[in-house]
Amino acid sequence: MSSLHKSRIADFQDVLKEPTIALEKLRDLSFSGIPCEGGLRCLCWKILLNYLPLERASWSSILAKQRELYSQFLREMIIQPGIAKANMGASREDVTFEDHPLNPNPDSRWNTYFKDNEVLLQIDKDVRRLCPDISFFQRATEYPCLLILDPQNEFETLRKRVEQTTLKSQTVARNRSGVTNMSSPHKNSTPSALNEYEGMNEIVGPLYYTFATDPNSEWKEHAEADTFFCFTNLMAEIRDNFIKSLDDSQCGITYKMEKVYSTLKDKDVELYLKLQEQNIKPQFFAFRWLTLLLSQEFLLPDVIRIWDSLFADDSRFDFLLLVCCAMLILIRDQLLEGDFTVNMRLLQDYPITDVCQILQKAKELQDSK
Repeated sequence: MSSLHKSRIADFQDVLKEPTIALEKLRDLSFSGIPCEGGLRCLCWKILLNYLPLERASWSSILAKQRELYSQFLREMIIQPGIAKANMGASREDVTFEDHPLNPNPDSRWNTYFKDNEVLLQIDKDVRRLCPDISFFQRATEYPCLLILDPQNEFETLRKRVEQTTLKSQTVARNRSGVTNMSSPHKNSTPSALNEYEGMNEIVGPLYYTFATDPNSEWKEHAEADTFFCFTNLMAEIRDNFIKSLDDSQCGITYKMEKVYSTLKDKDVELYLKLQEQNIKPQFFAFRWLTLLLSQEFLLPDVIRIWDSLFADDSRFDFLLLVCCAMLILIRDQLLEGDFTVNMRLLQDYPITDVCQILQKAKELQDSK
């Protein structure tokens, strides 16, 4: 470990040991990357995402309260409905003359059950697609939720519902199970159409990975609960990107995509005109970049490094627009030479892997305003 890296770790520790965290100092440090040693990144993210307050003395009580609240969510939204369904199945009280599986009434319990199944199936598909090449998401979690995963459970779990609904299924019993649990209460807490939230697994994945690899065993044990609340806070800030009815509003995704192009026009008008000439619209590539916070464009460690800077942004993701603009400028020579097909391939499969170079360019764009 270099002396410079040791010095950065010491700087973080000095800020984090204060009775009241100096948020601006923490943001300045985090912007340039947070060391993973000693659980520093886990702690900083929880503060930057407003899960932990700035007063250190309240951390223990807040964490205990939130983790118990998450357990309550699981009991209310997963376990208790499963017990009720199992009991009804035994007595056939779920099938009556007034209410039965073919009942078209929107208030029917069966209608609600089938709609919930659609959401669960989408969550299941998304979770299976999450980082399939990373062993962390394939191996068993160290801290499974036994109330849910115990094979002796007689009540209907989410996994049983999914397995009963699909003919071809695999067990969702590894580190993916935590992602499934976290996503399921969230779909109940956020009213919106199902397809507007596809892809949220790409947001929850890096959070869960970061918290579940914390060297602090107590914090690692509660990674699922902590991730849920950080994920909820993060989605509260970027949820407008996922809501189709807001697409064309000033807070919607269309406005933000156009903002990437207007920024590019200011910084590199030649490149902007080239993309316009080829009719390469920002929707063709920037939609994924912005909605998923670049989580599909780079390897997981690089995504986590980018998120250090994004979470530290006091303007809340304005820096993301500059990162997207920097990504375009850094491949300007290739884009200026390429035709439509070549350029679309470049933008759909971004060629630069050095995220520090991208972040440095984005910072230059920010400073040149």
